[in-house]
Amino acid sequence: MHDKTLSELAAALRAGEFTSRELTEHQLARIARLDGEINSFITVTPVAALEAADRADAARAKGQAGPLTGLPLAIKDLFCTAGVLTTAGSKMLGNFVSPYDATVVERLKAAGTVSLGKTNMDEFAMGSSNENSAFGPVSNPWEAGAVPGGSSGGSAAAVAAGLAPAALGTDTGGSIRQPAAFCGITGLKPTYGRVSRYGIIAYASSLDQAGPMARTAEDCALLLNAIAGPDPRDSTSVARGVPDYTEELSAPLTGLKIGLPTEYFGDGLDPAVEAAVREAVKVYESLGATVREVSLPHTHYAIPAYYVIAPAEASSNLSRYDGVRFGHRCRNPSDLIDLYKRSRAEGFGEEVQRRILIGTHTLSEGFFDAYYTKAQRVRRLIRKDFLDAFEEVDVLMGPASPTPAFDLGANKDPVSMYLQDIYTIAVNLAGIPGISVPAGFVGRRPVGLQILGTHFAETRLLNVAHQFQQATDWHLRRPALAEETT
Repeated sequence: MHDKTLSELAAALRAGEFTSRELTEHQLARIARLDGEINSFITVTPVAALEAADRADAARAKGQAGPLTGLPLAIKDLFCTAGVLTTAGSKMLGNFVSPYDATVVERLKAAGTVSLGKTNMDEFAMGSSNENSAFGPVSNPWEAGAVPGGSSGGSAAAVAAGLAPAALGTDTGGSIRQPAAFCGITGLKPTYGRVSRYGIIAYASSLDQAGPMARTAEDCALLLNAIAGPDPRDSTSVARGVPDYTEELSAPLTGLKIGLPTEYFGDGLDPAVEAAVREAVKVYESLGATVREVSLPHTHYAIPAYYVIAPAEASSNLSRYDGVRFGHRCRNPSDLIDLYKRSRAEGFGEEVQRRILIGTHTLSEGFFDAYYTKAQRVRRLIRKDFLDAFEEVDVLMGPASPTPAFDLGANKDPVSMYLQDIYTIAVNLAGIPGISVPAGFVGRRPVGLQILGTHFAETRLLNVAHQFQQATDWHLRRPALAEETT
């Protein structure tokens, strides 16, 4: 069962090949047996999962099943889930059981899906390797000594290893697309505001966006149908109707205009990654697309702008974790100031503390205009670069990451780690959608092709990604862990 895609599992459930309970039991058994090798889950919820599977089977017996009814999923531990430990990968929330569901979780439950549990992640979504989790690092299923990417590395690893057919992630600066690339799966970051952020533990509120991670673009389309749409509880969600993202998947690509940003193929890009991406572009040319070079001239400002804006917003968002209302509290504080200082020092990891300090400095008197205001002006220029490019082409293509997955512990310098997101961060600053699809290997480590579109162009991106997957087999390849027969 675990070798099937989400859409294949849906068809098998409809045909009565197995029940949702049988499928869920199979996935739970794989998690129990194999996840010790990769550490992709923080919390597994077998009792709740089997209860949800039984409800799905009952609904199917009554003829009330929808497209996702009875399908098991994994959920990044950044989404509040009622009655389930919700940690954000942090000691600060190591004992927090959410009293409510995030909108996305609520919608997936309404669609009849089965949550297997909560996946591991970089603490508060701050990281590019999934080594910052308070619950230990995640290993890449393709090679145990490699990182799975971050911050949604647990979700990506679980899908790649066949522990779940699909998962939810969040993307603040590439945290869906980069781990999808490193683990050889498909990951979609929707347009900012396309999916509600209500109930997602905030890192950077103007950048965070939830999205699906699965083996194929078709599976991502099925999930996006369920989770997209306006939400009155989220003032940043866009009041815009939701199309059926599966309708245009098979549309031909004849006449598609592809832009290759020159800034995405320069110094720092691994030659083997570049070769894989250029080979993928040739596949599109064979499908009827035309290719031209374009320029995004402010790309080199994306990382400095991001690492002003995101830490500033993180400093504000994480100020609520003070040891008073919920979360970690230090023992025997001598006074209120001691409570604040020790609770935060003990609860937050090194990378989170670093970004809070950067953000607090950026927002302080005398520095706000020099740093934060200027970064927001640069952000507008980056957004304009993309909009200008989309006047000339339909989509942009390039690598999702400058290298394949690197070794655990290889990037100890924070700045070198930040550079891993050089091709993804600008997308979040501009608020446009992007998708990463498997497009080759460097040795045994996957390479991801990143495809970008203008605002609310998810239908086009999914079509472009799906057609590539109909013409290639990169997305069908599995690590040895996923090929286990049971």
